[in-house]
Amino acid sequence: MEENIATIRAFIFESFLFDANDDLLQNDTSFLDEGIIDSTGVLELVDWLEERFGISVEDDELVPENLDSVNALAAFIDRKKSN
Repeated sequence: MEENIATIRAFIFESFLFDANDDLLQNDTSFLDEGIIDSTGVLELVDWLEERFGISVEDDELVPENLDSVNALAAFIDRKKSN
């Protein structure tokens, strides 16, 4: 899971936070509440998840509990890969 966390953090900084300080994003920071990712960004995030981790994100899985923080994403990836 730690490797996934590092990969997710790198993607979020490269795609949405650019040159921001690493301290800006805690692993439990809400992407939506903090304005880091908007609805278009969620689509970009899902595309990246499917390509990078070889998983399929179903419509009913597009919920904040799965996609709204680094920790939520890492747990979601682990669940998907274990099925």
